[in-house]
Amino acid sequence: MITREQPLSRLKSHLRPDRRPRVVLADDHAIITEGLRNLLEPECEVVSTVGDGQALLKAARLLRPDIIVADVTMPLLNGIDATRQLLRELPKAYVIVLTMHVDRVYVAEAFDAGAVGFVVKHAASAELWQAINVVLAGGAYISPLVGGQGATSDKGRLQLLSQTLAEQRLSSRQRQVLQLIAEGQSIKQVASRLKLTPKTVEFHKYRIMKTFGLQSSAQLIQFALKHGLIA
Repeated sequence: MITREQPLSRLKSHLRPDRRPRVVLADDHAIITEGLRNLLEPECEVVSTVGDGQALLKAARLLRPDIIVADVTMPLLNGIDATRQLLRELPKAYVIVLTMHVDRVYVAEAFDAGAVGFVVKHAASAELWQAINVVLAGGAYISPLVGGQGATSDKGRLQLLSQTLAEQRLSSRQRQVLQLIAEGQSIKQVASRLKLTPKTVEFHKYRIMKTFGLQSSAQLIQFALKHGLIA
C-alpha cells in the first residue's frame, strides 16, 4: 500500500510559492497511478494520469508539467523513449522513472534519456518523496535497491552508468520498432505508426536480430520482455 510518510519540505522554495508542482503520472496499471495520486496530493497537483507512452507525450505537451513520474514498461512507447522525446520539447521538466526493474542497465538507459530520478516500485513510498525533493533541488536520485546511493549530484557517476550499455545499446528508433513488433503489430502497421517505409522497418528488425543473435520472432519477443519493452 502506498502511503505518504513525509511532506515535500523543499518544493515551495524551488517553485513559485503561489502554486504546487504540476505532475503527470504514467503507468499502464490504473491501480498504480491512483495510488501515486493519493500519495502526491494534496502537496502536488496531479494534472493527468496516462496508461501508455504515446498518451504521456500528448499529456506532457498539452499540460507542461514540472514533474513526470513514468514507468519503463508501457504499451505503444516505453517510458525511456518517451522521456527522450518529451525532454527535447520540455527541457525544464523533471522525469523520475518508477519501475519494477532493478537492473543497472535500466538506470543507464533512463539517465541517458534525460531522467534525473530512478525509483524501484517496491521500495518504501518515502523514497519517491525523497526523489522528488532531490530533483527539484537540482540533484539526481538513484534507488539504493539498484546499487545507487540515493541523492547525488555526481554527474560523472551517472555517465559511467550509461557506459555500461557499451556498443550493443539499441537506438531509440530500434527500440520503437522492436516494441511494436513484439506487441504484435505487422511491418506495415509499424511503418505507418512511425512514418517509415516498410523496407526501413524490415531493415531495423534485421539489424536488431543480427546484433543480438536472434533467430526468430519468438526470440525477438523474449528479448523485448527481458529488456522491459513489453509486459
